[in-house]
Amino acid sequence: MTDKQVAETGDTADDRETTPLRRAITGKLLFLFILGDVLGAGIYALVGEVAGEVGGAIWVPLALALAMAMLTAASYAELVTKYPRAGGAAVFARRAYGHPLVSFLVGFCMLAAGVTSAAGLALAFAGDYLQVFLDVPTTLAALVFLVVIAALNARGITESLRANVVMTVVEVSGLVLIIVLAGIVLGRGDGEPHRVIEFTEDTTPALAVLGAALLAYYSFVGFETSANMAEEVRDVRRVYPKALFGALLTAGVVYVLVGLAVSVVAPPERLVESSGPLLEVVSIADVGVPDKLFSLIALIAVANGALLTMIMASRLTFGMSREGLLPATLGRVLPGRQTPWAAILATTAVAMVLSATGTVAALAETVVLLLLFVFISTNVAVLVLRRDRTDTDHFRAPTIVPVLAVGTCIVLMTQQSATTWLRAGILIAVGLALYLLARATGSGGKTAPRED
Repeated sequence: MTDKQVAETGDTADDRETTPLRRAITGKLLFLFILGDVLGAGIYALVGEVAGEVGGAIWVPLALALAMAMLTAASYAELVTKYPRAGGAAVFARRAYGHPLVSFLVGFCMLAAGVTSAAGLALAFAGDYLQVFLDVPTTLAALVFLVVIAALNARGITESLRANVVMTVVEVSGLVLIIVLAGIVLGRGDGEPHRVIEFTEDTTPALAVLGAALLAYYSFVGFETSANMAEEVRDVRRVYPKALFGALLTAGVVYVLVGLAVSVVAPPERLVESSGPLLEVVSIADVGVPDKLFSLIALIAVANGALLTMIMASRLTFGMSREGLLPATLGRVLPGRQTPWAAILATTAVAMVLSATGTVAALAETVVLLLLFVFISTNVAVLVLRRDRTDTDHFRAPTIVPVLAVGTCIVLMTQQSATTWLRAGILIAVGLALYLLARATGSGGKTAPRED
C-alpha cells in the first residue's frame, strides 16, 4: 500500500488484508450504522411491554440491558480488531473451534436471526403504521418493501449508509421529542415523577427487572451486525471500538431518558394497553404534535432497521461463502458497485418467503434466543483465541468481561419460553440439514484458505 493510498483510504499498514470489497466506511459512518441499527423499531414498540413487566421503573431494565450488551460488545471489539474479516461470529467460531460445522451453525444462527428479523420488520412496516397513510394489502406491501431494501443494498454500501444517516437522525429526533414533551408536562405540573422508582406489585423488584431486561435487551441487539462490515471499514482497528462503544452508550443514554420520560408522563397500565406507547406521551402532552408524525417516525425507524439488518445478512452470507461454509456462488460481487449481489438476492428471497408465510409475533420470538447462542460462542471464542498471537495491535478486553458476558446470556436464556426454544430448535435443525446436504453434494462446507 502506497502513502497515497493510505492518505486516500485512511487505511494503515495494519489494514493490508486483501478484499474485493470497497473500504468506504469511515468511523463516523460506522458509528451511525451501529446507532441506527440499535435505535430501531424496538424502543417504539417495546416500552409498553417493559412497563408491563417492571412497572414505572422502566429505565432500570434498560440500564441493565445496556450493561449486558456492553459486555458482549467488548468481545466483538477484540475479535473484529484482531481478525477484520467479513463473516463476523462465524469466522470467529471457525478460528476458535477449528470445525466447519460449528462455524456454520454459529453463522446460520446469526443469519437466521437477521433474515427473520428483517421479515418481521417488513410486516411491521406494512401494518398499522403504514395503514394510517395508505390502505394496501399487508403482505404485498411487505414484499415490495423488501425489494426496495434489496435495491438500495445492491446499489452500494456508501449509498445505503448515507440513507441510514438520514433515517437515524429522524429516529433520534423522535425520541428526543418524547424527552422534550416529558419536560413540558413536568413544567406545567402534570407529570408523576415518583413513578420512576415504582415497581410492579406482582413480583419482587429483582425478578421484575430481570424479566423486563429480556425485552429491553432486544432493543440493544443490532450492534453485532457491524462485525460483518469489518472489510469495508477504513482503519478498522483504530475506529471500530470507538464507534461500537460510542454508539451503544449513546443509544443507552437515549433509552434511559426515554424510559424516564414515558414513566413520568403516562401510567404503566396505559402504556401496556397501547400498541404505540410513545403516541400516548404525545397525546397526554397535547401540545399540537400530530399523531401521524409519530406514525411516520416509526415507519422510518422500521425501514432503517430492515435496511441495516439486510446489509448484515448479505455480508454474512458473502463472508461464509468465502470461508467455504456456503456455496461459492453466494460470494459473487457486482462489478463496478462491488456489492455482494448474489448474497443480497438470496437473503432477500428468504425474507420474502418468511414475510409471506408468518406473522410479526411468530417471526420475532426466536430472534433474541438465536442471537444469544451467537453471543455465547463469540464470548467463549475470545478466551480460546487468546492463545493465537498476532503481530498487529488490537483491542483487548479484560478476561473477566467475556466470562460475565456468557453468564448474562445464560441468565437471559432462562427467561425464554418453551415455545421459543422449540422454534429456535427447528430453525437450527433446518440449518444443520442444509449444511449436511451441501457437504454430501460437495457444494459447500469445504475448508477455505485462511487469510490473515
